[in-house]
Amino acid sequence: MNTEVPSSCASFLAFDFGLKRTGVAVGNRMLRTATPQSTLRAEGDARWPLIAARIAEWQPDALVVGVPFHPDGGEHENTARARRFARQLRGRFGLPVYEVDERYTTTEAHAGGARDADAAAAAIILEQFLRSLS
Repeated sequence: MNTEVPSSCASFLAFDFGLKRTGVAVGNRMLRTATPQSTLRAEGDARWPLIAARIAEWQPDALVVGVPFHPDGGEHENTARARRFARQLRGRFGLPVYEVDERYTTTEAHAGGARDADAAAAAIILEQFLRSLS
């Protein structure tokens, strides 16, 4: 999936993008684990200063964005929104951005009893990404 990730990329900040809430998680390549962070509750341009603060706090080598698809793999409105968010991250922060298929991550987060399903979904997205690295 993400075999082109250079080994110099060791730490990651992941996002489960939503129009009103964006889940956030941090993780690293060595441990291949992710830790949920508090969800960003902001819409539109109001989210960017919050994201900038997280990036400044964690200093990740790269970013990961969950991209949703229909169960059959087809794209929908939120697929385009998540990809646009990924492009904006790349443009604003100059960091590599990797996209991950995030089908069922929110469902998995709810099934796991997560208090903050968006943050838990971001952690699931990041762990899937980390497991895909060689």
